[in-house]
Amino acid sequence: MTDTASQIFINIGERTNVTGSAKFRNLIKAGDYDAAVDVARQQVENGAQIIDVNMDEGMLDGVEAMTTFLNLIAAEPDIARVPIMIDSSKWEVIEAGLKCVQGKAVVNSISLKEGEDQFLEQARKVQSYGAATVVMAFDEEGQADTAERKFEICERAYKLLTEKVGFAPEDIIFDPNIFAVATGIEEHNNYAVDFIEACKRIRANLPHCHISGGLSNVSFSFRGNEIVRRAMHSVFLYHAIPAGLDMAIVNAGQLDIYDDIDPELREAVEDVILNRRDDATERLLDLAEQYRGQKGEVKKKDMSWREQPVEKRLEHALVHGITEFVVEDTEEARQRAERPLHVIEGPLMDGMNVVGDLFGAGKMFLPQVVKSARVMKAAVAHLTPFIEQEQKELGLDKVSNGKVVLATVKGDVHDIGKNIVGVVLGCNGYDIIDLGVMVPAEKILEAAIEEKADMIGLSGLITPSLDEMVFVAAEMERQGIHLPLLIGGATTSPAHTAVKIDPAFPSAPVIHVSDASRAVGVVSAMMNDVDRETLWGTTKARYDRIRESRAGGPPTPRLPIGEAREKAFNTEEASAPAPAFTGVKTFEDFDLNELKDYIDWTPYFMSWDLAGRYPQILEDEKVGEAASDLWRDTQTMMQRLLGEGWFQPKAVIGFWGAERKGDDIKLSTGDTLHTIRQQMVKNNEKPNFALSDFIAESDDHIGAFCVTAGAEADAISKAFKDKGDDYSAIMVQALADRFAEAMAEYMHEKVRKELWGYDPDEAYDCNDLIKEKYRGIRPAPGYPAQPDHTEKELIFKLLEAEERIGVSLTSSFAMSPAPSVSGLYFAHPDSAYFAVGRIERDQVEDYAKRKGWDTRTAERWLAPILNYDPFAVSTDEAA
Repeated sequence: MTDTASQIFINIGERTNVTGSAKFRNLIKAGDYDAAVDVARQQVENGAQIIDVNMDEGMLDGVEAMTTFLNLIAAEPDIARVPIMIDSSKWEVIEAGLKCVQGKAVVNSISLKEGEDQFLEQARKVQSYGAATVVMAFDEEGQADTAERKFEICERAYKLLTEKVGFAPEDIIFDPNIFAVATGIEEHNNYAVDFIEACKRIRANLPHCHISGGLSNVSFSFRGNEIVRRAMHSVFLYHAIPAGLDMAIVNAGQLDIYDDIDPELREAVEDVILNRRDDATERLLDLAEQYRGQKGEVKKKDMSWREQPVEKRLEHALVHGITEFVVEDTEEARQRAERPLHVIEGPLMDGMNVVGDLFGAGKMFLPQVVKSARVMKAAVAHLTPFIEQEQKELGLDKVSNGKVVLATVKGDVHDIGKNIVGVVLGCNGYDIIDLGVMVPAEKILEAAIEEKADMIGLSGLITPSLDEMVFVAAEMERQGIHLPLLIGGATTSPAHTAVKIDPAFPSAPVIHVSDASRAVGVVSAMMNDVDRETLWGTTKARYDRIRESRAGGPPTPRLPIGEAREKAFNTEEASAPAPAFTGVKTFEDFDLNELKDYIDWTPYFMSWDLAGRYPQILEDEKVGEAASDLWRDTQTMMQRLLGEGWFQPKAVIGFWGAERKGDDIKLSTGDTLHTIRQQMVKNNEKPNFALSDFIAESDDHIGAFCVTAGAEADAISKAFKDKGDDYSAIMVQALADRFAEAMAEYMHEKVRKELWGYDPDEAYDCNDLIKEKYRGIRPAPGYPAQPDHTEKELIFKLLEAEERIGVSLTSSFAMSPAPSVSGLYFAHPDSAYFAVGRIERDQVEDYAKRKGWDTRTAERWLAPILNYDPFAVSTDEAA
């Protein structure tokens, strides 16, 4: 098995770079940082997994610009969830950026061009900030251009970093220099080949490092000809990624699918990239003129595939998700086969292998794969009676690639991601025992034993689920259930798996699975003794490195809670006039047609692993076809949903008198809402916020809400699933989530205009609402401004949410039914969303006292934001 680093490709967003984006440069120079932040947000929405930030411009104060911008995006949860690459040729700008970034940053870059002493000094500073770094293939003699020079410099830098500095090799990102090809200069013809060859040598000889590059450089000679440039980028990546390139600065939305490039153009580009012909440059220049100014053509659909042999027809139906002819084609294949099982083992699995290969290569996307599963299930459903009859007659056992028990852990009700993983594994011949949601540890382990499962997969969305996963792992160890344990879900991570789950279950593999595209490879490896040992060994070594790195230098210092409170934002007057009523009101009988206009569709596509902002995603070069197909199917389902009234949305809201008492909010009911304050050191003039800051010390008000799309979605989804239509089942769940969010947006508008009425004349369209241009916020417990999920308990008690609208809380404070949203209403004109970030022990102890908890309970619920190890023994305790 190859090193895991080579199996994942990371897109580095390029548009927050003043040297690469004129739009971004002009915004920064004009001081329009709000719009600049939107550029960063668009990068993340369009699929960037790291964003590169560069402020190197002659008329800018780079230190000030970098500091201001990074502090702004740190307060934006949808941006701050991805790592930041701090890009500058000036060390003082890089260091200023490192002081601002929360979490692990990437420095771009350091090199040996000024010699070893400066290289080592800068590397040690990077290490002291806990950052990774890009290392350019550049030394005292200049930039490396040949494969030999590229590897020679990288090998030298690797040894210096790992042996003299103690730098973690997985934190080293080599950039072996992507240079332009087809320039007309003969010495440049082999530049792409040299880069690819250098990647192979680096990957083979320098373990655990990463390799990056600036992709647009390779096509610089064809600037102005977008079709040719995109083709060059795709062909280059097609060859460089298998060689070891695992990240690049790239506009993901401007990549073509390799197989979709015009064959004549692809061959000409490949000749240039691989330097296969002496006249490759001239041939591509001649061909490029045909594409100058063109936008490309849409492929026309035809039915010629119906003229192919039945095996190819089944493959085509699977790849394209076409159910129309699958029963008749499956029956034709059955009549030709010796046994009905041979149809599954033969043409159907051959077709699903093609689907798997395309999915793994990034040429198919989740909605398409789930539609393929629908075709496969229809074919298998037709064959099942014949197979069962034959098995009964011959006494044969069912054939399976393996059996996997899947469950969303106790306290959690979210299962869309788990369901997708189950479908993808099912497509690949695995038996899936899906235990559903809210599954306690004993039920999971009993099922694994009874079903003779080959492995267990755990899923969870909310942070308390992480503790439950640790408990399941510990129980597997205690009971001697030595099955591989797969971990997945939005809140999970390799770091948490390494630090908390793996040590609790040392007897068998514990593998973090980042998304559905990784699941098949991991499960396949777990079913093979050699591959299992290889993957487990590689993963164990990675976990060891993670644990060692986390045990390294001290965490970023935070302000003592007293100093943070001195920097609070405290309003002097009531945030708004009194609301139209105090107490609680219930709202029912909503018009689904009206609510649909409040839907933000971008997260809907994200739930299908399609990154991009709606509606632009429908025309995206990479995922546009898949997104458009999904959109058409969704609109068809929406017609049924609206016409038949599938969902029964309900809402309950309440308003109460409120006053600020430090970091607490005292309500007129006598109850107290607790908030958490930022303790980060800020270099700008912004306060250290807590939500209580937006409430005055007297005569103020606060609101709360809970809305739900209703429990009907589960039953409707199950009905589709029982018919073998997982595609529609998942779509129903995803749409229910969107209607719940739309309900929250609709009710908030009603609050602002009527029920609280502090902004009766506001007039925003749907896009403005999605961008939250209105006054006021509706933060929810468990999110960045108040990470403590337990605060939902008081909200639900005050609202009587279960009695009024049927929404309850689980033991881990997840809402049931799942398509529900709850939170608080703040009306203050300066109220804004923010991330609390990491906090110190002094605030945890203070928070525990205010909540009536012991410190360990507070540490349990606040574990994701602790700036210290709660299990470390202090010097005083040791004494």
